[in-house]
Amino acid sequence: MEGLGLSPIRAIMAGAPPGAIPLGLGEPSWDLPEAGRLALAGAGRDCSYGPNAGLEALRKALADFYDARPEEVMVASGSQGALYSLFQAWLGPGDEVLVPDPGFLSYPILARLAGAQAKAYALGPGGGLDPGLFGLALSTSPNARMAVINHPANPTGAGADPASLLAVARLCEERGIILVSDEVYRELYLGPRPASLRDASAYGIVLSSASKAWGGPGLRVGWALGEPEILAPARLVHNYAVTAASRPAQEAALALIEDSPRVLPQARAGLGRRWESLSRAMEEDFPGGCPRLPAGAFYLLLPLPERETDSLAFCLRARDEAGVILAPGSAFGPGGEAAVRLSYAARAAELREGIARLAPLWRK
Repeated sequence: MEGLGLSPIRAIMAGAPPGAIPLGLGEPSWDLPEAGRLALAGAGRDCSYGPNAGLEALRKALADFYDARPEEVMVASGSQGALYSLFQAWLGPGDEVLVPDPGFLSYPILARLAGAQAKAYALGPGGGLDPGLFGLALSTSPNARMAVINHPANPTGAGADPASLLAVARLCEERGIILVSDEVYRELYLGPRPASLRDASAYGIVLSSASKAWGGPGLRVGWALGEPEILAPARLVHNYAVTAASRPAQEAALALIEDSPRVLPQARAGLGRRWESLSRAMEEDFPGGCPRLPAGAFYLLLPLPERETDSLAFCLRARDEAGVILAPGSAFGPGGEAAVRLSYAARAAELREGIARLAPLWRK
């Protein structure tokens, strides 16, 4: 535990002045959809633990959504609960796990908590998955036992095409390496629907959660799908760590999954309104205008202004001088040091005001 502390994103938020615009945290700002609210309101009749494996109805609904079998579904306390359990079940001292750089800041910490070492692999132009760069890192990681890919990616918003996913899956399968595909943002997109690993290969574990497109981050319900023999020991870890995901939260997640034909288009419509507000504000007021539409998620990885080299110092200045919370790129690995992450999951008015406050910092 030595050296562990608050993530830089949470630390910046903790010191924010009153009225600061929240463009740092990756959390939907829209209301929990009606199906989830109604399920929570009626869930008090049965507040038992429920089965360790998760509610049978929820596992079946997820299996139907992903065209899988119920035994291929693991329900967890958020996708991070699934990640933690997989890392603890399959990694130990001396093992290596490949993680993207820049990438979600929890991956290296979870590896460390399991006693393993995180080995970074570089991303391609625009921050997408590049099988060549992935393979290069794999070839220099003799003790690799697991690899994590994330698409659409946090913090870059970039995606992965089916050919790249298939190539990475084959590389991992040839070495007997567990491949974990973190796809929590897959259903949040404004262009073509991003590919899933399941579209390209039967190999590997896919993660997602109710936190993003289904609009329920506080439910803390996530899931993993894949080979039952890979999930079985992870499920045991999860059982002993937390017993099971909250039953009322699972009831709400079930209602959201079953109402996906209505919930997901509404989420994408809300995301579209936020993108429209952000892009209009950046085109009008931001040096260089607005970057191109990401493959998915609700992030932009913005290069630091000229002559700036420290993303954390810049984010502290943006917070204290401009009253805007951003995430330092360094939080996501050395590959993000020259950038900051902006989350456009905030409300439209906050996005417009935030860009107006930030623009002078970039003009300097």
